[in-house]
Amino acid sequence: MAAAMQVFPVIDVKNGRVVHARGGQRGSYQAINSPLAEGSDPVAIAEGLMALHRFEVLYVADLDGISDASPDLTMIQNLTRALPEIELWVDNGANTPAGVSDLLKHKRVKAVIGSETLQHADDLANLCAQHRSCIVLSLDFNGATFIGPPHLLHDTQVWPGTVIAMTLAAVGGKSGPDIARILDLKKRSPETSVVAAGGVRNKADLVALAKAGADAALVATALHAGTLKAGDLIEITGLRQS
Repeated sequence: MAAAMQVFPVIDVKNGRVVHARGGQRGSYQAINSPLAEGSDPVAIAEGLMALHRFEVLYVADLDGISDASPDLTMIQNLTRALPEIELWVDNGANTPAGVSDLLKHKRVKAVIGSETLQHADDLANLCAQHRSCIVLSLDFNGATFIGPPHLLHDTQVWPGTVIAMTLAAVGGKSGPDIARILDLKKRSPETSVVAAGGVRNKADLVALAKAGADAALVATALHAGTLKAGDLIEITGLRQS
């Protein structure tokens, strides 16, 4: 197998509840029903995920912030208090210096900047000038179409150290990850850490992503459905529960 890679669980939060993301159709997401926790409270679901495996990072998609520019910073505060050893990667639609600064006031948080929210590549450059070490860029795709300033996909010099290959149509589905996208991004910028997002179904998908050069993968559905088990996570990441 390829070198160990990391797995980052995802919670998608809408109206204060964790929802099951499918295909990027955010308006139709329903509250999650998971064997890992009772109900759909973000803290309860996050704690259930951490009981499954010793994850190092939790990815939080604040859908109200992304869609309506009304980020739930209280929810982020609650998560940081409940998970004092976990780093949060948060996409809450922040794409201005003020919005990113508000988010980064919380401890152990990195701001995920979605390309879909940017008007110009220079917007990202300005954010990185102030907060580069705390910025993760999500390169968002709808099928083969890049969503964001076209120049941003090609000018790897403005990328921060980590980018996410976000295949929105594959989120929550059974199509499998976009291996070709990972290969393309690693070819464009070999030194950049690339995180795969969308379509991971099982251990075999993670093995394929690692072989393609992915450094980590965002996963949600496979964890709740049980198609990616605790033993698989230990084998892939090399991390055992303490």
